[in-house]
This record gives sequence, structure tokens and C-alpha cells, in this order.
Amino acid sequence: MDELVEGTVDETTISSNTSPKLAKVMELARKDPGLRLRSLAHVLDEHLLLQSFHRLRKDAAVGVDEVTKEEYGRTLVENIRGLHDRMRTTRYRHQPIRRVHIPKANGALRPLGISCTEDKVVQGALTALLTAIYEPVFLDCSYGFRPNRSAHDAIKMLHDSATGAVAWILEADIEAFFDNIDRKKLIDEMAKRIDDESLLRLVGKCLHVGVLDGEAYTRPDVGTAQGSALSPLLGNVYLHYALDEWFAREVAPRMRGVATLVRYADDFVIAFEHKEDAERVLRVLPQRLERYDLRLSPEKTRLVPFHRPRGGDGGPDPSTFNFLGFTWYWSRRYQRWNLCVKTQASRLTKALAAITTWCRLHRHDAVREQHLGLTRRLRGHFNYFAVSTNGKQVWRLLYWATRIWRKWLTRRGQRSRITWARFQMMERALPLPRPKLKPLLR
Repeated sequence: MDELVEGTVDETTISSNTSPKLAKVMELARKDPGLRLRSLAHVLDEHLLLQSFHRLRKDAAVGVDEVTKEEYGRTLVENIRGLHDRMRTTRYRHQPIRRVHIPKANGALRPLGISCTEDKVVQGALTALLTAIYEPVFLDCSYGFRPNRSAHDAIKMLHDSATGAVAWILEADIEAFFDNIDRKKLIDEMAKRIDDESLLRLVGKCLHVGVLDGEAYTRPDVGTAQGSALSPLLGNVYLHYALDEWFAREVAPRMRGVATLVRYADDFVIAFEHKEDAERVLRVLPQRLERYDLRLSPEKTRLVPFHRPRGGDGGPDPSTFNFLGFTWYWSRRYQRWNLCVKTQASRLTKALAAITTWCRLHRHDAVREQHLGLTRRLRGHFNYFAVSTNGKQVWRLLYWATRIWRKWLTRRGQRSRITWARFQMMERALPLPRPKLKPLLR
């Protein structure tokens, strides 16, 4: 342990335990959430950097230097020592990120930034340190990219709120959130919690980096790179001051009735008891976000009446809204109205399109390999969407996935036509996973 405290390291001494320095920061941060923490940069020692390296995915995409995790790890101790020395003497420089574009559900492209392996190590260590600093001050309404919190937890909180006195939902969407973060404003807000210029400079180095998009090189003045390990945490810090703290301190106490904010990263909704409260917040929310150079999407931001339906079955259909991939709606069951969720239509369409593409591209693989690949994809979907009240949609996905698989199996060649009887025999030998609904909602 002495070697770790002094800042030198032998790879054989590394464990998955929290470093003593980081544990001390966590303790101080928990004891006094209002304390400005000093002398933090020394926590980024070789121990923490090595832990960050071991958390990297083995198959992670490479950055502009094309160095993989395996290659970096061949001389790991020397690389970590050199990196730590450059960080300690302020000679570390973040290399440009490589930009790739992935399709979104609406047909647009989402830009992702891929950092070099060494920069990923630094980002991971910074994320561990900043998480220890900010977890005690983050509010309960925030769920995205936080330890021991998930999208399902956010759904539970919203469900508990909406089944009470809530009658209106403000469904909000921030336009290009990560691309529009004001970096100076972010550092200024972080200085409220961190009294260590060297650490803030290191965060700045991870923010002010060039972008290599094909052969085009740019240096954007705003935003954080989507795909960076540090970006989700910095986004949480930014919205903590821009939205969460403001809502809890200034908005909720001034409401006539119940008002509940639920946020997952940059995706959030606010539930209200009274329409007048909702309209007041809708008027001032754009002005508040504008102070942080953020803008609500006019097309995707709306106020939705969402009170529990009254009367018999002949009344109008209840309103719906979307949040975290689910469509929320009221349904009458067992002589009472219940709040339910189902897979958002666009998410279901996207999942089926992805399964179709995969089956088409892999139709000539061995049947067992196809079964394994399709099983992984279905289980991934079921792990998130197989929740109570959503049984119909997840079973529908399985039904169509089965038919899609058979369709592409029959197109392996002229003699490969598979009858339903033969396909059912094959499926009994290689069954696809069945969804098991989790009791997510009461």
C-alpha cells in the first residue's frame, strides 16, 4: 500500500478497490456537500489511472493514433508512469478526437467523438474523481449516468408522481444539448465546488480539443464530445446548476400544488398538479435555459393534460407522452384506471429494422451462430422493455423477430426454403428467449 500512496505503482499491486486518496475525497464530499474541495489533482495518481485503464472495453474503438487497449497494455506500467508524470508537470495534452456519425431513429446522424486510449484513461480517472465530488450534491431528481441509478428508477419515480395528484405533464427536449454546453460557464459552475485550479485546467484540456472528421480538422468553441467518458458527468454537472438546483430552490416552493422534475441526462419531464403552475414554468423555463446557452425544441416541447380519466368507457381517449423510450398512457383495467407504459412506436420500429438488417447480413452464417446473435439482441431489448404493462409489445417483437429470421433463412439459396413445420422443429431445438416481465410499476 505504501507504493500506491507515494504515487508509484507495480501492476501486481493493483486491485479493484477504491484508492485511499479517492476514498478520502468521497468522505469529505459526503460530510459537507457545501464545502469547496481543495488539493484534488494529486488524487489522480498512478493507482487511479491503472484502475481507469482496466475499466476500458477490450474492443473499444481506437482514436486518431490507432493504438488499441491491448497495444497500450503491453508496456502498461511504463505508459502509466509517463502519463502520470506529464499530468503532474502539466505537460499532458489531449489528442484530437476522431468523429464518426451514427444514424438516429429520425434518420438524422448523431456525431460521436472517439478519443485515443491514453485520453480515455485520463477521462476515466477524472470521471471517478468528479463522481466522488458531485454525487453528494446531485439531487434525487437526476438519474442519468449516476452510480446505482438507472432509467428504470426514473420511470418508477415518475410513475409514483403521476399516479398521485398530477394532472399535467411538461414534456421537454433540449436541442443538441452536448453540442451547446458553454465551456466557460461549465468551468465557472464547477469552481463553486472545486477550489483547485490545476484540476479545472485538466478538465479544460479534455474540453478544448480538436476534432478530426474525415480529413477535416476543426476546434469547436462550445460543447463536449459525445462518446467521451467524461461528457455524461459534465452534462449532469451543467444541468444540475442550470435546471435541477433552480427548480428545487426557486420553482417548486412557488407552486400552488405538486410539481415534480424527473431528469435522465438531458431528457426530462415535469409533472404538475395544476395547469396554471405548468404554464408559468413553461414561460420561464426557456429564459432560464437561455442563460446557459441552451434552447428547448419548439417541436418536441409540449404541455400535455394527463389527469386520471373520469367517467365510463365512452369518454375520450386519455392523452399520452413519451419518456425514456416508453409511451405513457392511462388504461382501464379491472374497473379502474391504471397508469401504463408501452414501447414507444419508433423504438419498436427501430428494433425490428435492426433485427431485419442483422438477419439479412448474417443469413449465410451457421444456424447456431445466428441463434446466438439473435438471442443477444432480443435479450438486450427485453432487459429494458420487458416491464409490467408492456407485455403485448415485447411479445409482438418476439413474434415478428421469429418471422424475420425464418424469412432470411429461406433466402440462403434456391434449395434452402424452410417450411413452418421444419422451422418450428428447429426452433424447438434452438428456442429464442421469451420475455419475462419485471414488476417495474405498482
